[in-house]
Amino acid sequence: MILVRRLTTLDECHQVAALEKSVWEFTDAEDVVPPSLLIVSIKRGGLLLGAFDGAELVGFVYSMPGVKDGRLMHWSHMLGVMPAAQGTGVGLKLKLAQREHAMGAGVDVIEWTFDPLQALNAHLNFARLGVIVEEYEEDVYGRSTSPLHLGTPTDRFVAEWRLSAPHVERRISMPVASLIRDSSVMSAVPVNRAQQKGEWLAPALLTLDASDRRLLVEIPTDFTEMQRRMPELAMDWRLSTRSIFETYFPRGYRVVDFFLAREARRGQYLLALRTET
Repeated sequence: MILVRRLTTLDECHQVAALEKSVWEFTDAEDVVPPSLLIVSIKRGGLLLGAFDGAELVGFVYSMPGVKDGRLMHWSHMLGVMPAAQGTGVGLKLKLAQREHAMGAGVDVIEWTFDPLQALNAHLNFARLGVIVEEYEEDVYGRSTSPLHLGTPTDRFVAEWRLSAPHVERRISMPVASLIRDSSVMSAVPVNRAQQKGEWLAPALLTLDASDRRLLVEIPTDFTEMQRRMPELAMDWRLSTRSIFETYFPRGYRVVDFFLAREARRGQYLLALRTET
């Protein structure tokens, strides 16, 4: 059974730093949030939660207080789960615990970045947590020593999690298999396609002049492996999706959902005009 609790000691911060290295395979200490920073942060409003399987730390989430538009919020800098525990719901448990603690401290918004080409992260963030995205940032973290980041710029979505919003309450209260999407999703217009290229999916048929109320953007589900084995194709995906989001976000679109098709090895973002709820 997984237990999630606050981490408060320097020794626990050292355990988190070790887990960072294991999850992201960092080879440079510069990429790791050091225990000295973690410990002082959590003494002044930072939130560090650990997930334990017995006595073993198998995951953590770390956020720090911030201010946006004059209001207190939290910036969630890292969520890490040991490879052996990934896909078991540990990440979801950590995020829900983070939400509970943040709301208890009077915070109603948490934001974080994630790679738009990481389909499983997108599935967690949209389908299970109910985030929205209307910001795209190019190469946020620059060069990283993690093999999970090599080969392409570290472009990122900025996820906005409105903790008490009705759609968030709905998403976190039901099993993902029970999710019911609006029937108008079926009429959303694809602005790109993924075509088979050997064992990989390649971007194709890019459309940058659509004006429909709802749009679909397709991505592959194996981007990390693609970066390792097919870096040129991974770069094609990075640049093509960058052009899509940097075109449509300024026109008033935002990402409101994500559909994962595991067997087809692809996923789709749903974009909607910001006038829609």
